[in-house]
Amino acid sequence: VEVLVALFVLAVGIVGAGAVQITAERTRQQASLRSEAAQLANALAARMRVNPAIATLPDGANPYLSFQYDAADGLPAAAALCFGGSSCTPEALAQFGLHALRQALSTQFPRGRMLVCRDGSPWDPAANAYRWDCDGAPDALPVVKLGWQGSGDGPGYVTVLQ
Repeated sequence: VEVLVALFVLAVGIVGAGAVQITAERTRQQASLRSEAAQLANALAARMRVNPAIATLPDGANPYLSFQYDAADGLPAAAALCFGGSSCTPEALAQFGLHALRQALSTQFPRGRMLVCRDGSPWDPAANAYRWDCDGAPDALPVVKLGWQGSGDGPGYVTVLQ
């Protein structure tokens, strides 16, 4: 009887250790995605800074501030090449950069999506979470909202203010 009880306690311990390993792997994966999301949002901000001819356009004409992409819509079409010996207009450079973002969302994030807009109140205190929709306040800073399908308990979202 003592041996059976000892084996039972050992089995419970092994199952518990396995559950801890699975939880740790999910947490590591989500942390990795959050880090990649922050890097992707910062890359977009850098692209906006190096293309001031487009970044300073009014919101309606600015392709950066009207960027919206959902990977569920499928892989993006190929963009015109805009590097090397070719000369690019600021608009072509912006479209090339946005295409690179679409590809990254499509390949690196499970059901990834991104929205760039002006949002004066991205945090919803009632829900204790970030809002996906933007209020479009003209005096608000641009906001990069990036989301993906999380593992386990639901979708994972990150919002990075730039």
